Amino acid sequence: MTTLILTVAGTDRPGLVSAVADVVDAHGGNWENSSLAELAGMFAGVIQVSVAPDRVDDLRAALDALDGLLTVTVHAGAGSGADASPQRISLTVLGNDRPGIVREVSGALGAHALSIESMTTETRDAAMAGGRLFESSVTAVVPASADMDALRAALERIASEIQVDITVG
Repeated sequence: MTTLILTVAGTDRPGLVSAVADVVDAHGGNWENSSLAELAGMFAGVIQVSVAPDRVDDLRAALDALDGLLTVTVHAGAGSGADASPQRISLTVLGNDRPGIVREVSGALGAHALSIESMTTETRDAAMAGGRLFESSVTAVVPASADMDALRAALERIASEIQVDITVG
């Protein structure tokens, strides 16, 4: 089987997921993993599908036909890495919303060779204090060569500088 990664985006309305699922199914594909969301009236997502190699071109063409309903971009999936069960860490970030939080945290992870596997972010009204709160949950893959003490020190420095709480689990 061939793994494809689909990125989808369009104005949110009922039936978008079903339209993509119908095309994948009609071409013998298997919907394996996805992350889908409505953000500011737009529907966006990333979907991992597998399909027989001889059906890839037909599936791509059928997904292109969804243009107008959704913009779908198809990428070849990367092969699985050598380490079948890599070490992961989880981070939570919480603090007053301000520009640069994602840049600072992701920069520290990248500088220490960690790869972000998943990340969610949210801003919401601060109930008692006024203003906005920023909250993020991150799962990152840790290479065997990572210096976790140096990473923790970098995250502590960032937390202090931009006044957020960063918890590493």
